[in-house]
Amino acid sequence: MRIHKKILKNGLRLITVPMKDTGTVTVLALVEAGSKYESKKESGLSHFLEHMCFKGTIKRPQAIDISRELDSLGAQSNAFTSHEYTGYYAKGAAKHFPKLFDVVSDIYLNSTLPAVELEKEKGVIVEEINMYEDMPQRHVQDLFMELLYGDQPAGWSIAGTKESVRSFVQEDFIAYKKNHYVPKATAIIVAGNIDEKKVKNIAEKIFGSVVSGKKKSKLKVIDVQTKPKIFLKEKKTDQIHFVLGVRSFNVHNKKSPATALLASILAGGMSSRLFQKLREEMGVCYYVRSFNDTYTDHGFFEISAGVDTKRFQEVISVILTECKKLKDTPVTDEELTKVKEYVIGHQKIELESSDAVAYYFGGQEILNRPLKTPEQVEKEIRAVTKAQIQKIAQEIFIQKNLNLAAIGPKQDEKKLLSLLKF
Repeated sequence: MRIHKKILKNGLRLITVPMKDTGTVTVLALVEAGSKYESKKESGLSHFLEHMCFKGTIKRPQAIDISRELDSLGAQSNAFTSHEYTGYYAKGAAKHFPKLFDVVSDIYLNSTLPAVELEKEKGVIVEEINMYEDMPQRHVQDLFMELLYGDQPAGWSIAGTKESVRSFVQEDFIAYKKNHYVPKATAIIVAGNIDEKKVKNIAEKIFGSVVSGKKKSKLKVIDVQTKPKIFLKEKKTDQIHFVLGVRSFNVHNKKSPATALLASILAGGMSSRLFQKLREEMGVCYYVRSFNDTYTDHGFFEISAGVDTKRFQEVISVILTECKKLKDTPVTDEELTKVKEYVIGHQKIELESSDAVAYYFGGQEILNRPLKTPEQVEKEIRAVTKAQIQKIAQEIFIQKNLNLAAIGPKQDEKKLLSLLKF
């Protein structure tokens, strides 16, 4: 896969990825502005701003003008906010590229942030928060972040609180956008059936004259732990949804390929160790997942599941036993080969569409990582050894770094805490 990166004079980064075998194109604008860039008073502002950018622009005064134009192109469009960046995208037929680029850039550059829409959108976001709180499988992830990082931006919910959301005024959005939505903190990714020269010309025309302001930075995450921790939220549910995890590495760490394989050995696919143990042998869950989540200055390795409430403690013990096995005994050649093919194969499947390719390279660029093609990542994965995986397990599966967040019926916290050991 061929990629090209161009940095405009104002610092904005343009990534183009031609895909001649697809009939679509995706335009993605990413900016280094997420919940970790917020103060306590601003909690949820990055996410709220993402909503407000769709409420009208100078060229398209009302939200309906934006949605009607995108619908008339048969396009898919949306936006998202994470801890470290916000994204706006549109995907459609390749022939509509100029219009798709125009809409996405207009939303990003020229949103009017109308005050009349602000008050209505407060209700929408409060209901979004309510929705997530009613989804324990989703909400437990927020609890886990709070458990890990406490009262600092990394531990706050991306959506903010109902109180913070209701407190925002138009001036808050204007100031925040001025402080963060600057060319040097922005990457535009265009992937699909494109003419690269045409893309560059349009990008230069629209973004080239944008004045680059000074970017406001984020606080460094305090990432320390001295003993196992638990966060239990009592809620009437038929299952207990939980996240069990440990601190790991940041996004720039070279151990990521081996750590990704470790996660897949535990819960990557139906033949993985925990899927076989928890679902096929014990019959205590429907889903179990494991992954390593990395950020610019911290990271964590987690295992999550929704399980039979009566067997929750048993499940935690079983998971920790499986983790300890990986510390004590190298994986077999057969299992290592299987898990490598699983990870590589899923990457190939996931990158068949233009939007997935745009996110793949955009996610690397906006976190200021070296751009690696899928072929380069595959080479790194194939080079991982059994010894490296075992070493990662020994390094991260440490008792003092254990964390357990759960939502469900009341549990014996002291008993659970006593189980958190390898």
